Amino acid sequence: MKTECTLRVRTYECDGYGHVNNANYLNYLEFARYEFLRDIGFDYLKAVEKGYGMYIARIEIDYKMPAFTDDNLVIKSNPIKKGAVSGTIAQQIWRNDDLLIEAKVTWAFVDSKGAPAKIPPEFDLPGLKP
Repeated sequence: MKTECTLRVRTYECDGYGHVNNANYLNYLEFARYEFLRDIGFDYLKAVEKGYGMYIARIEIDYKMPAFTDDNLVIKSNPIKKGAVSGTIAQQIWRNDDLLIEAKVTWAFVDSKGAPAKIPPEFDLPGLKP
């Protein structure tokens, strides 16, 4: 399943060069992953309440072009790998027809102690699979 969400670049996210600081893209990607989970019906707060979480194990980002204040961005997210405990989501950030960012985010499902845990059936949703 591929999902999309949008956001507008705010002034305070830009650096001295006038474009979005590279670290802020991590926030954009996290916002979009949460929206992705919501869109596929994954109840993140319920998972946390039951003692689970989804930790980020790795993020690979290729910066293609900068974004600027007031740019309207579209963030596309889709799963590309899924195992019993972890998976990978591909994400792209677009401004109109311009691809700004490509990322691969590897996550792991964990228990209340932060140890890797097999995803319980109630949270192992079809939308997590490629």
